[in-house]
Amino acid sequence: MKILRRYGARLLVALLLTLAAYNASASSGSEAGTTWTLRVPGFNDLSSVTYGNGLFVAVGEFHDGGTILTSPDGVNWTQRVPGTSNDLEGVGYGNNTFVAVGRFGTIVTSQDGVNWTQRASKTVNNLYSVAYGNGIFVAVGEGGTILTSPDGVNWTVQTSPTRAFLTSVTYGNGTFVAVAGFGTILTSP
Repeated sequence: MKILRRYGARLLVALLLTLAAYNASASSGSEAGTTWTLRVPGFNDLSSVTYGNGLFVAVGEFHDGGTILTSPDGVNWTQRVPGTSNDLEGVGYGNNTFVAVGRFGTIVTSQDGVNWTQRASKTVNNLYSVAYGNGIFVAVGEGGTILTSPDGVNWTVQTSPTRAFLTSVTYGNGTFVAVAGFGTILTSP
């Protein structure tokens, strides 16, 4: 009986410690994406967010102008000077550069997410999304606008097979994919 008490107590303690460790790991973010917390950094109308170089960058509009917010942890946000008065619609990261795009062909870039510089886009069409892959940035927008850049600074207008408002672009598996209304999907290997 003494042996059962001694080992039974140890077994119970081990079981309780195991359950405590399991509960701690379950609530420590191991199920990212299943539990959400509202963060309210200000009165901005945000439209896109990206992550790169240890920093979240969110873009949008604020009182008829562009807005950029940054956060190292997704919890504490800091408003940045956007380098434009135009609304921003999309943001991406690649090649150690953040690129944000927006109304009237606006493109701004930053190496650190803090200091932003406006770039010439060679279009006045609204741009809605930007992605990086295979060594180039691709930005898309209204009227089927497609722009490419190796560095986020120098942009080239590409021929588009559609006049649709391209609303989003991404890169994966060696392919850029852009989408628009009415089921429009464009790809570029």
